[in-house]
Amino acid sequence: MKLLKLAALLLTFALPAHAEIEIQTVTSPGGITAWLASEPGIPFTALEIHFRGGTSLDMPGKRGAINLMTALIEEGTGDLDSVGFARARDSLAANYSFSSDQDSIGVSARFLTENRDQAVDLLRRALTEPRFDPEAIDRVRGQILAGLRADAKDPGTLASQRLSEMAFADHPYATSGDGTIESVTALTRDDLLAAQRATIARDRIYVAAAGDITAAELGPLLDSLLGGLPETGAPLPDRAPMNLTGGITVQDFPGPQATVLFAHEGIKRDDPDFFAASILNEILGGGRFSARLMTEVRDKRGLTYGIGSYLIGYDQAEMLMGQFSSANGTVGQAIDVIRDEWRKIATEGVTEAELERTKTYLTGNYPLRFDGNGQIASMLVGMQMIGLTPDYPKTRNAKVEAVTMDDVKRVAATLFREGDLRFVVVGQPEGVTSTD
Repeated sequence: MKLLKLAALLLTFALPAHAEIEIQTVTSPGGITAWLASEPGIPFTALEIHFRGGTSLDMPGKRGAINLMTALIEEGTGDLDSVGFARARDSLAANYSFSSDQDSIGVSARFLTENRDQAVDLLRRALTEPRFDPEAIDRVRGQILAGLRADAKDPGTLASQRLSEMAFADHPYATSGDGTIESVTALTRDDLLAAQRATIARDRIYVAAAGDITAAELGPLLDSLLGGLPETGAPLPDRAPMNLTGGITVQDFPGPQATVLFAHEGIKRDDPDFFAASILNEILGGGRFSARLMTEVRDKRGLTYGIGSYLIGYDQAEMLMGQFSSANGTVGQAIDVIRDEWRKIATEGVTEAELERTKTYLTGNYPLRFDGNGQIASMLVGMQMIGLTPDYPKTRNAKVEAVTMDDVKRVAATLFREGDLRFVVVGQPEGVTSTD
C-alpha cells in the first residue's frame, strides 16, 4: 500500500549511522537549489527530483489525472513517440522512472558521465514536451484500470481506502490518487495537460544528486533541465482533518481470513519528541521479531504471521498505524491483545533494556541499507522534503542517543491512546461487529 511505502521514506532517520557523506548545497545561476553528494570514483550519477503536491492536486472530478499523467511522461516527447523515446534512452544507457503519490511526483534519473548532457536533455524534453499520444493514453489507461479492478478484490487495498475515507473526510487524502474506474475512464488529453501544468513547476522542486558530478557542473545542469518549467503550479492542499475515533469498522469480504488496519493520530516529523516516538514505535511494533506486538500476537498466541506499526507522515497529516491479517475466528482475540499492548506501553512505558537495545539497533543498522548513489540521492531528497538540514547525517545518532527514559515515558503517555484506536477489518470476523 502506498501509505506504508511512504512511511519507509518519511520515518527513516536518513543516512547510514556511520556514513561519512559530505553533502553540499548547490544553487544554480538561475536560483534552483539542490543537495549534492559528490563521488567521482565511478563515472555514474543518480539524480532525484521531487515536485511537492502530488496526486492531492487533482482537480475536482478528475481523480487519477496526475497519476495517469505521470505514467505517460516516458511515453514520448517532441518528435519521439514511445518507441523512439525508449530507443533514445537505451542508446544512452540511461534510466528514468516517474512516480506519484499523495504528496509528490518523483523523477529518478541514472546516467553515465560520458552521456550526461544527452541524458539530461532527453529528460528535459520529457518533462517539458510530453506528447500524450492517444494510443499511449489508451494503453496506459488500460493498465491503470486493470490495477483498479484488481484493487477492488484486494482486502488490504479495501482496508486502506476505508481507513483513509474515515480519517480524512473531504480532503484529497481520503481517496486514492489512482482514481476510480469512472474517473480514469473519463479523463481526456486536456485533463493530462492541465495536470502537468498544475504539478511540474519550479516553485515546488526538491533536487538531489549523488555520484560523479561536481557542484560547478550541477548548477548549470539544473538550469538546463528545470529552468524552462513554469514558475508556479497549483496551490498546495490545506492541512487534513483527523476524524478517526475509537472503535471497530467491519467491511464484509469473503475468505478464510481478515485483513486489519488500526490507527489513530500520530506525531509531526518536526516535533521535538519525534525521536522518542520513533523509539517507542520500534519497541512496540517495529520490523524486528523482538517487537512487542510480534511477540504477543504472533509468537505467543499464533494469531498472525506478521504484524507491525508505523509512524506515517503525510505533508498535511500524521498517523500512528499498524496492520495484520488473521483467521476470521481469531481476529477478535488479536484486537484485544493489541489494545492491551497499547495500554501497557502508555501506562508502564518500556524497560531500560528495551530502550538501550533499540538505540543500538537504530544507530547501527543503517549502513546496511544505503549502498549506492541511487539510494543516497533518494534519501537526500527525502531529507529536504521533511525539513532536515544537510548536517543531519552527522547529528542524527546524537539525537537518538539523547532520548532518555523520562522522555520515553512522557511521550508514551500522550502518544499511545488505546481508546482512540480505530480498527478497520475487511473479512468475515467471527464475533466482531462494527461499533459505529
